[in-house]
Amino acid sequence: MKQSAIIVIIAAVAALLPLMTGENPYVLGVMISVLMMAALSSAWNILGGYAGQYSFGHAAYFGAGAYTTMILISTFNVNPLVSMAAGIIIACIIALITGSIVFRLRGHYFGLASIAVAEIVRLSVLNVDFSGGAQGILLSDLSLWGLDLNSKNPFYYGMLIVLVVTLGITLYLRRSKTGFYLQAIREDQDAAASLGINLSFYKNKALLISAALTSVLGSLYALYIRFIDTSAVLDLRLSIEIILTAIIGGVGTLWGPVLGAVLLVPLAEMLRSNVIGETLVKHGIVSETSGLGLFLKDNLAHAHVLVYGIITVLCILFLPKGILGLFRRTK
Repeated sequence: MKQSAIIVIIAAVAALLPLMTGENPYVLGVMISVLMMAALSSAWNILGGYAGQYSFGHAAYFGAGAYTTMILISTFNVNPLVSMAAGIIIACIIALITGSIVFRLRGHYFGLASIAVAEIVRLSVLNVDFSGGAQGILLSDLSLWGLDLNSKNPFYYGMLIVLVVTLGITLYLRRSKTGFYLQAIREDQDAAASLGINLSFYKNKALLISAALTSVLGSLYALYIRFIDTSAVLDLRLSIEIILTAIIGGVGTLWGPVLGAVLLVPLAEMLRSNVIGETLVKHGIVSETSGLGLFLKDNLAHAHVLVYGIITVLCILFLPKGILGLFRRTK
């Protein structure tokens, strides 16, 4: 079956999931997080997976979309769609500036430079008055074309649409001349340059596409939670989670980032809500008064990043092509 047909089928099934779950607010919230992380990781995968440029600064583009949208709506009462378009422009400007700096570097120097640029963006936002500074920005109720944006449903379908668009763009790029050039750059930049491929042009092209998609997701997230600050949308941890999701699922593949999000986001949610620890204690597997029981009760809720790290190390050691690579190997 063609990949495009699979995307359509999965999107159709995903569109029906809120009805199947009875529109349970908690479950719907988790599914929104899954879709958002799948789309974020897929957008990063265009640059990191296909072009081989491991950017650790994608939170900057996510935050650009989020802050632009919130500032324009809260200060100037701009239409949400217009504010999202403005967020894309700001994110692309940041991406162009970033590309002119970091694409001169390679390997771990490139990664460190992308972190530095993202940190400059974070500190700049933190220290200007119109961004709300450390207090962040809080948004009151809003609506769009009669849609109740106080409901989670519009954001579920919004995230789903962006994910489908991201997968569609990825699929198109894979089959296009640009996709072949990006993969050539990933495998050997010097060899690609010797064949006449314009390294700077195609790297920046991948970065702009990735940044624009990431910005849209940042705008949707800001409208969804109605409150943002730098720790929520510009934190290095967000960039790392995006990368880990792609690596664990299968970097440089169409479905790897989606698979990573489907597995990791619910796991992280269970750890945050301490479902695992409470279940182990409840069923007597671990004594509540034991040292392990007390640890699980008090600390497991904060351990999701540690678990991400452990899973990543295991994947690098035993599944270098990610979980998706395991399915392909067994097939």
